[in-house]
Formats: sequence, C-alpha cells, structure tokens
Amino acid sequence: MITKLFRYLSISRDTESFRDIHNAVESDIEFKGARLWILIFAIVLASVGLNTNSTAVIIGAMLISPLMGPINGIGYSIATYDFVLLRRSIKHLSFAIAASLVTSTLYFAVSPVSSAYSELLARTSPTIYDVLIALFGGLAGTMSLTTKLKGNVVPGVAIATALMPPLCTAGYGIGTGQFSFFFGAFYLFTINTVFIGLSTVIVSQFLKFPIRSDIAEAQKKRINRWITAVMLVTLIPSIYFGYILVEKERFTENADRFVSAVQFFRGDYLLRNEIDTDKRKITLIYAGRSLTPESKVELQKRAASFGLDDVTLSFEQGISFADITGEITEKEKMRSQLRSLSITLDDSRRIRDSLLQRAYTGQPLLREIRAVFPSVSSCLFAEPYRFSVEDGKEPRKLAYVVISSSDGLAESEREKVKAWLRARLQNDTLRVVFEQGGNLFR
Repeated sequence: MITKLFRYLSISRDTESFRDIHNAVESDIEFKGARLWILIFAIVLASVGLNTNSTAVIIGAMLISPLMGPINGIGYSIATYDFVLLRRSIKHLSFAIAASLVTSTLYFAVSPVSSAYSELLARTSPTIYDVLIALFGGLAGTMSLTTKLKGNVVPGVAIATALMPPLCTAGYGIGTGQFSFFFGAFYLFTINTVFIGLSTVIVSQFLKFPIRSDIAEAQKKRINRWITAVMLVTLIPSIYFGYILVEKERFTENADRFVSAVQFFRGDYLLRNEIDTDKRKITLIYAGRSLTPESKVELQKRAASFGLDDVTLSFEQGISFADITGEITEKEKMRSQLRSLSITLDDSRRIRDSLLQRAYTGQPLLREIRAVFPSVSSCLFAEPYRFSVEDGKEPRKLAYVVISSSDGLAESEREKVKAWLRARLQNDTLRVVFEQGGNLFR
C-alpha cells in the first residue's frame, strides 16, 4: 500500500528534461521589447482596476503580467548555484519593479480619482496568510514550470499570488503622497517575491536539479544562511501583522455581540453604534433618558463580560425626553408654544408626520385641563406612529400626553388626570407621562 501511494505521489514521469527547464527559466527572465511593453500595459490595466475598484480588471492584469519569470529565475539559480543567471534575474526583476513603479506612479499622479477603495486597501496590510498564499502558490507555479502538465496552473498562480496589484498600490502611495500605502504594498510584494522564490528553491532541490557551478561546501552553507536570514526578516513582521488581524477580528466579533445585547437598556433604545477596532473604542448613541453614571458603569461591566475588558466606551445622547417635553426652566416658553398651536383638524392631517400636532379644535387642551387640575403647569400632546418590522403591517397611530406640574401630583390625582384625558380625547392608545423635577412617572 505504501509503495502504491508513493507511486501515485511521484512526479518523475511528468518532469521535463533539465535542459528544457533551464531554457524555459532563462527565456522568461528578460524584460526587453514586447515583454517590457506587455508589463507596462499590465501595470496600467491593474492601476485602472484599482482606481475604479474593479476586481475583474485587476484579475485580467494579473493574467497578462510576466513578472513571475525573473522571480522563478532567482529561485532556480540559487538552487542550482548558477550565479550568472542569478545576477541576470535580479537585474531584470529590479528593472521590472522600477518600470512598474514609474508607470503606476505616473498614472495615479494624473488620475482625477484618488479615493482609496477596498481593492487598494486590501494590499496595504499583509499578514502571515499572504506568506502562505505566496509559498503554496509558488510551489504550484514551479511544479507546473518543471513538468509537462502546464494547463491553467500558471494563470491560477498569477491570480493567487497577485504580484501586480501591490506594485500598483505602491505607485498609488507615491503618486498621492501617502507613503503608508507605499510601504505596506511594497512589503506585500516583497513577501510574494521572497516566498515564490523560496518555493522554486524547494522544488528545484527536491527534483535534484544539477548544480551548474563548482562551489565549496562552506559557500553553500553561507548561501543557505543568507536565504534563512532573508526569509526570517520577511516572515517575522507578517506574523505580527497576522496576530494584529486576528485580534481585530476577535474584537469586532465580541463588540458585535455586546452591541446586540445592549440594544435595549433600562428603557432606552440604542439608535446607532460605531466600532473602532484600531482604537478599541465603541460609541453608543441612545434614545431616551440621559444615561446616569451608574448606567455607564453597568454598561462597562457588561462589555467586560463579553471579553472587552480594555475597551473604551463613549456615550452620546440621540433623542432624549428633554427633546420632547422641553426644559422645566422654560415653562413660560412652553405655554406660549402651546397657545400658538391652535390648528384645525385638516391642518393636523396635512402635517401628521410632525412630532407636535393637535388632535382637537376649540380651546387649547392646557386651558381645559387647568380648569380641572390647577396645579398642572404645562402639557404636551403628540400623536406619533409606531412602525413594525412585520411585512404588510400598517403603522399604528398612538397618543402621548406629557403633564408637568408645579407642586407635584399625588398618585390619586395622577389617576384622575388619566381618567379625564381618556374621556376628553377618546383615544384607546393614550399614554400619559407625568414629569416632575426632571423625573418621569407613568
């Protein structure tokens, strides 16, 4: 069984001759004539795709790009200790990078659109996952280069490893003066280059390509140490950035769970929230009564129970009862506004979406209620609409009255006021709220 398994995994029957592989690698590293123009056209195409946030255009540019050639040449020449080919590969790769940066920088410098869309932003924060993509994509690409089974492997590797977009994004950073974009994108390109080259070294040594120069064992060890050093220098920052990415994802998940749990808090409704993963900050905007210091402490404790011990909670007041009832210190202003709201029933239908409206004709409601209950100092009458998430359900019209009293109303008097208002307004949806000293009572 083991012998049969190894026979299935063996690639010896598919491997090209060493001479054919060498010739293929050598012919793909140069950027002259048509190959150089193809690179420039691909760079412009990728830049347009990034500029317009078009994934399809970016994929097309990656398929056209010939950048894999010199990178494979570097890996192959290191594995076979072909230092002449190594110098040529580095020279042509450096020239290709310079041409790409110049082309993309010129494009973004003259482009009227300078917004950083998601396709651009995705190339500025490389992580350990990009290392895995470059390594295994490079292994697949090198395998196809060294065997007879070309198929659609090379185009797939070009899309997966995405060599073109990081260079274009680096050009965007230079062209727009945003050098954080340049460094992040160029680091991603470096990751792709190093680990695609490393995959070529691995496959070349696995297939035991013939060494093309005489080299001492000490020099071999020195080259291997250099390869290890370059790999570690490239790898370590990506591990850190990967850790930061995981932490951000965990914070976002916990923050979403916390926000869902505090949609309703002590009678207040969460209108909107903002989650800032970089600053580990959550902004909560509530409607209802203003949050007390005790309520804020309670919300902080709830956040800790969701794994958000170090989160910063920021509270803002969206709609408060003060917005509806007015400030107690402005009693005279409220009375004047109530007296000025003597509108007809036709008018109330016309402005029914307005928060304050009158549902009766004749004398103002405040004057009538004060005749029965002299301690009432002001009142507010509103008919809001309650909307339901159930499909097809019509909004329900409600009635609210807020009563303010100078001396305060006993509970028995409040019940009498409710009974009088129900008889006066003839509305079975009536809700009566009493306000005294900044406190609200039902």
